[in-house]
Amino acid sequence: MDRKRLPPLAAHSLRKFTDAMFHGVDMKISSQQVVDNIQEQFAKFTSDKPQEIAVALSGLWTIAGGPLFSLRSNASRQRWLDTHLRGSKRNLVQDIARLRGVVYAGYYGHWLGVDQDANRNNPVFDQIGFTLPKHRPPRPADQPQLTEFLDLDLKAAAFIPEGVVPADAEIIVIGSGAGGATAAAALAKKGHQVLILEAGPHYPTTQITHQEAHMTASVYVDGGLQTTRDNDIIVFQGRMVGGSTVINNGIFLGALKGGHLHPDAKDPFDTWNRLGAGLDRPLLEKAFYDVGVALGINPVQDFQGKNNGPHLLDGWRKLYMIAGNIRDARAPTRWFIKNFGPVVPNGGCAFCGYCNTGCPYGRHNAMPQSFLREAVADGAKILADATATEILWGEADAAGNRVANGVKIRLENGASHIIAARRGIVIACGTMASSRLLNDSGIAESGSGISLNIASPVPALMPAGTEIRAWDEDQMATYVDQGEYLLESHFQPPMSMATLMPGWFAEHHRRMRNYNRTVSAGILFPVDRIGAMVGGKLSMKLGEAELALARRALAKLCAVHFAGGAIEVYPPLLTGETLYPCSEAEALTFFEDRIKQADDMVLSSSHPHGGNAINADPDKGVVDSHLRVHGTINLFVTDASVFPSNMRVNAQYSTMAISHYAMALHTPFGR
Repeated sequence: MDRKRLPPLAAHSLRKFTDAMFHGVDMKISSQQVVDNIQEQFAKFTSDKPQEIAVALSGLWTIAGGPLFSLRSNASRQRWLDTHLRGSKRNLVQDIARLRGVVYAGYYGHWLGVDQDANRNNPVFDQIGFTLPKHRPPRPADQPQLTEFLDLDLKAAAFIPEGVVPADAEIIVIGSGAGGATAAAALAKKGHQVLILEAGPHYPTTQITHQEAHMTASVYVDGGLQTTRDNDIIVFQGRMVGGSTVINNGIFLGALKGGHLHPDAKDPFDTWNRLGAGLDRPLLEKAFYDVGVALGINPVQDFQGKNNGPHLLDGWRKLYMIAGNIRDARAPTRWFIKNFGPVVPNGGCAFCGYCNTGCPYGRHNAMPQSFLREAVADGAKILADATATEILWGEADAAGNRVANGVKIRLENGASHIIAARRGIVIACGTMASSRLLNDSGIAESGSGISLNIASPVPALMPAGTEIRAWDEDQMATYVDQGEYLLESHFQPPMSMATLMPGWFAEHHRRMRNYNRTVSAGILFPVDRIGAMVGGKLSMKLGEAELALARRALAKLCAVHFAGGAIEVYPPLLTGETLYPCSEAEALTFFEDRIKQADDMVLSSSHPHGGNAINADPDKGVVDSHLRVHGTINLFVTDASVFPSNMRVNAQYSTMAISHYAMALHTPFGR
């Protein structure tokens, strides 16, 4: 039997769970079809996450009475779920309760056939009033059109053919995301022969679709269900050529750029140097400038974020015409700056609303369209579906420093190979993967002091008669930097929106039926250096300081929603309660009563950083001021894992800048 699919008892338990979740709801597809959709999605996973979910379903079956759970009526089963799961404070039960998100993905991710035309009359989409991009009204001629722009896609010649593994390379770069692609481009430009290893597959524009379930299962680590060890926080990371840059919103918030961030917020790079990083500030500023110019970053245009983006800014401004807190009054309220497309005719962002599963129109200027393309033009090659499992060492030099001379890899078919590195190795496969690789290669200090920027979603309902259609615009268009945290507008296609939408049973369905009247934003708050890799997974427990910050940010965002005209707000709580118009102080009291631990709310992160901190002192960091691993002569790390403390904002721009700083503006391998 396929180990990625649920075994019969787990599948049966899931169907009964689905029956109860949708009792009293006008379902447009059957519960069995929901389970079939989930099984099809699980079959595409490259991890063992479906087996973990099968265990949770077995737990549900057991605590619900085994066969008795199956024999109950749907109404009785729903009452049992409502009583035992929705408000539980027990960690195990809360983990089981999170299965609701899997069920909603199976329903709202329903897809017919292979293309958009086959889904013109998708019954689930019709039920919530959603229209796929191809079937939306024509756009003005002066706006980017929904056509494929393939000019910048990587060609087949960029890749090592399947089944071929080179014996050696001058420099091996492990990881093709923000840090790896930037490093590879800089090194290839200097004349080095570079081999780029990527654990995931290559998805050219022509293979990226609007089928959320398929894309999420295929391009995310654990199919988008990766969590911390205790399941409190979902950690989204890409697993394909280009890494997470392919499936993010292209946000470029540079912590060195004046005016875009709160004037009272700490400068993270000053903090890094106080901690001992020893970075050259002018060179770092040049790195930010170089990367920004290379990628052509620009602000989102107002026609790209028509309704949901302005709602956040409008609510903030209305609220603080009344309130007047000094920190809030000084908060920048802006449109995001993004690397959202080449500045050529019809090359800009087509704002279809599907950034988080990849751009099917080739408009996202991600690593495959930019730095990887530059690296390949200068002779670099990419080996996809190749996971680095260990750095190999040669004889130490006269001073006792280790010399990296090769990489052990595992191909998608399970075969292992060794590739020799004639001059050196660059690791850039992300905070968690880089830490695992370094640990497995004998760098015991790796994997501590990990930070996250944690997000939590807050949808809200606008008055009857309001037509927002927030899905027909840029997913993330605007932000407010309050200094302690950010508020960010965001909206999702049906499957993703359903999984983040709080609520249970018929109430959740009512909220989704109001999809066109819904606005959404989220909080982004920093958690600094409290995480560590344990047994290959991220362990992070939020304390009272982090929870208090989250409560304050959520209360502020609820007040902003109401100031912007919302009549209901849906807090990101497992209980699924509704807030009605109230003050910020009243909202704060509400959250202080409801949020006692991280399990009580929905938390996610796309910005893990730290674990291999920069520090000139080898006793205080893993890499030195040039990003070389202490105690080695030719092993470097150029991803966000080298950040000594929390960035507080989206880390993509800073990751590229620090990689460019180390590989382009210094001479790591002699030139």
